[in-house]
This record gives sequence, structure tokens and C-alpha cells, in this order.
Amino acid sequence: MSAASAPPDVFAEARLGPLRLRNRVVKAATFEGMTRDGLVSDALIEYVTRPARGGVGMTTLAYCAVSSEGRTYRHQIWMRREALPGLRRLTDAVHAEGAAACVQLGHAGWFANPRASGRPAVAPSRVFSPYGMGFPRAADAGELARLRNAYAEAARLAVEAGFDCLEIHMGHGYLLSQFLAPYTNRRRDEYGGSIENRARFPREVARAVRDAVGDRVAVTAKLNMEDGFTRGLTLEEGVEVARMLEADGALDALQLTVGFTGRTPMYLMRGEVPIDEMIAAERSPLRRLGLRLFAPSIVKPYPFEEAFLLPAARRVRAAVRMPLMLLGGVTRLDTMRAAMAEGFEFVAMARALLFDPDLVRHYREGAAESGCTHCNRCMTAMERGGTRCVLRASAA
Repeated sequence: MSAASAPPDVFAEARLGPLRLRNRVVKAATFEGMTRDGLVSDALIEYVTRPARGGVGMTTLAYCAVSSEGRTYRHQIWMRREALPGLRRLTDAVHAEGAAACVQLGHAGWFANPRASGRPAVAPSRVFSPYGMGFPRAADAGELARLRNAYAEAARLAVEAGFDCLEIHMGHGYLLSQFLAPYTNRRRDEYGGSIENRARFPREVARAVRDAVGDRVAVTAKLNMEDGFTRGLTLEEGVEVARMLEADGALDALQLTVGFTGRTPMYLMRGEVPIDEMIAAERSPLRRLGLRLFAPSIVKPYPFEEAFLLPAARRVRAAVRMPLMLLGGVTRLDTMRAAMAEGFEFVAMARALLFDPDLVRHYREGAAESGCTHCNRCMTAMERGGTRCVLRASAA
């Protein structure tokens, strides 16, 4: 391969919309559980900043709800002026380490917790939710307009807080993902039916966010390629949604993911299924009972493989020209370099960086891979002081 056609260096500067990142490694969003009263804590600042100190190009604050009723937990951050001082302290800390700061904006929709906000959940359709233990109301035209405005206002607040990149959550069974999935979208209007119709509202949200912030920051989406169950979004449809989002021109990149909370939770979290720890961590007695009765039979395990989303991501890479972030089981430096050679502009990492926040620095010093064992106990730690690697005392 000639120098002119050589793939980009993982550790070289890279352009993401209006941003210039110091390298092509992104710390993916992992819900932290460190936001008492829905506000930034010192522990959260350290958690989000730690991978930046370790060398990533950009680090992501996970799931900030665009409105109060979009929360799944009472203590989740939701974007409002009261949260701005803490968010500004967080972005200042990230910038001081030389990295860019990204915030993930979302709305839980169907599986929002009405007890968190005192308001009933809203969703594409009236489909029973095991999370809310009831039927959410189906969004009418007025509700859709209110939700679009909520995303736009959250985006403006995020820019005011100093974030360099806004990630719109279109995956994992959150509201915009629910519009894409026939399982949760049973509408018979222009927002339901064909994939073009089911993608309409997510596309409108992306445009509303872009119009709200202009070219001041990068705007990306975390997009499900597929949901992994019958009546969920298929890979063919996911590829088509990527094409539509590219044609709209509102986004600077896509971070490619899979899995639908409530149906295929382990489709993204490949590896061990720590059911006993999941049951012990659940605070709701009713949900804990449900997990004891049904989790062993319905929580399907998926074996871990290095870069397990790469085969599906290749389908998207062949269909669009816009920048893509490869996510899913990236633990090895040679995997990252191979992704660059296949045309992916960035790699996004979660568990590997939970195990070793200094992984990028260690790669530069000669390390070949993260020591993450894919035990998935990090996600069960969320309810016990915050998501962290339970295998490393330094992460406790």
C-alpha cells in the first residue's frame, strides 16, 4: 500500500464536523449513576474526565434526558438551566485534559419511569411497557412537536454548557429507536408503517438539533443497525435509515450500535450474563421478582468476539460515505488499525476503557489490548455507586 493510500493513523488528529480531535478514539457513553438529584457530581466529573486524561480524543457523558419525563431513573440528568453550572465544570475539566467533550441526548419514551417525573410515559404507540408497568400514551401531533422542541432546547443548553459534540440517541430501544421498530411503532399515520415513515421522526429530531446549534458543534447519532428480535428493526432497514440520515445532511457522523432494552439487552453487551448480580442490583421488588422468574429464560447470552459488530457495520460502510464510528468489542490496537483500513473514521470503546482508562496511552507505549474479560459486571454496578469495572480496585 502506497503512502498516499495508507489508512489514517489511529493516533493522528482527525476532523469531526467543526471539531479537530487529537486522535480517532472515542469513549462511548456508559450510564454513570453518579448524578444525585439529576445534577453533576464531583465523582461524575472524575469519571468522564478520566479517559480524557488517559488519552482519548473525545469522551462522552451518557444519557442526559431532553425533558423530565424522558428519564428512566429519578436521579438522571435532564437538561435544564439548573444543571448548567455542573455541566460547565465537567466540560472545563475535559478540555483541560486536551480532549473534546460529547453529551448524549435522549428520551426514554416507552420505558421511561413515570415515578421518576410524576408524568406518564409517552411513546410512538400504546404498547405495554414492563418498565413503567403500564401503557404509555401514544404521541399525537402536538406531543411530537413538543418533543422535537425539547431536543432542540436541550441541544442549545448543551452548547451553552461547553460541549463540543452532541450525540442524539437513536439506539437501544430509546424513544427514537422505538419509532424505528415495528414492535413499538404501530402507528397508521405518516410516522408508522414503512421504514421511510418510521424514520421520519428521528430524522426530524436530527434536523431540529442541527438547526438549533448550526455549525458551532459536531452533531452525531448513536444509531441502531438492528434490534436483534422479531418485529424489531432489521439490518436492511438500519442500513436504509443510515442512507436517509446521510442524505438529510444534519449529522457529522454515526456511531453504529445494536440491541433493544427490554428485548435484547445482551445483544450489544456480548460476553457473560451476570444474572445473579443483575437481580441483586435491582432496587424495585417487583422487577427483582420478575428477573428471578424470567431472566434466566429470556436474557439470551451472546458470546464475545473481537469487533463483534464489524460484519453489520461493513454493510453500513458500503452504503454511505459519511464518517462512521465502529463500536462493539474493540479491545485490540490491531483491530483499531484494521477498522481504519476498512474505511471507519473512528473507533468507540466502552468496557475496554472502563477496565483501563489509560488504554490509549498504554497503546502508545506498546500495549496490544485491554485486559477487559467481558464479564459485564460493570453494568450491574450502576445501582451500587456508579458504573465501573469491578475487577480493578483502582476503578472502585
